[in-house]
Amino acid sequence: MQTLNTIADTRQQVRTWQAQGLTVGFVPTMGNLHAGHIRLITEARQHADRVVASVFVNPTQFGPNEDFDAYPRTLAADQAKLAAAGTDLLFAPPVDEMYPETTLTWVDVDHLGDHLCGASRPGHFRGVSTVVSKLFNIVTPDIACFGEKDFQQLAVIRRMVRDLCFGVRIIGVPTEREADGLAMSSRNGYLSQEERALAPQVYAHLQQARQAIEAGESDYPALQQRLSASLGSLGFRVDYLTVVNAETVSPATPQDTDLRVAVAARLGQTRLIDNIPVTIVRD
Repeated sequence: MQTLNTIADTRQQVRTWQAQGLTVGFVPTMGNLHAGHIRLITEARQHADRVVASVFVNPTQFGPNEDFDAYPRTLAADQAKLAAAGTDLLFAPPVDEMYPETTLTWVDVDHLGDHLCGASRPGHFRGVSTVVSKLFNIVTPDIACFGEKDFQQLAVIRRMVRDLCFGVRIIGVPTEREADGLAMSSRNGYLSQEERALAPQVYAHLQQARQAIEAGESDYPALQQRLSASLGSLGFRVDYLTVVNAETVSPATPQDTDLRVAVAARLGQTRLIDNIPVTIVRD
């Protein structure tokens, strides 16, 4: 596996492959990799001749009181995991390579990033869509894989790709989970032993919501309030627990059939997010 740190070198390598008629898959990450990231690499290998990953902790998607400085940087370990998974190229740029001067141009997907996580993290999705558009322009992949755990991010990226005519196919990959159901996340390492034991309740409550909806529950506000209160009673500080339309990420109506139940909740200093799909079959 090659590791390159500059835009010019990465573009040159990708263009060499493309001149040979090879297709390119891409997995953007912020590093501190776990099995969920490696599943993205494995998925990309099924769709492309060459796989490029990036490791870049993007400062523009962190708010002023968030954990940019404390976010784990584990490049050596990440390189070993990516190489073992068969990654062909790692693009690991420094911040001044991606942002050499003050940014005046932003990519902002209206509405999709305004609620859910965007409500408590203003500017987050603008930072995500901007850096992903930059990475797409550098790597010019044929396909790119994103995890469904960050479902709102996936929806934002899909809409950005459609609206801006990027020539890349976006593949959503199901969430990788621990044995007890907790969604794998780089931030799980922040949990104390006691918090880690409690954290799977996030997924358990999502499952309760899905079971209720599949059993005929259609009063989504009441369901959301009931399950949010239940999580709160366990010590979580719930940002949201909501049922949304899976495509628009807007509040679901009883007429919608393709749904996501999504949650964000803080446990101690750690913000946990998760979601599960729900499909309503009508006769």
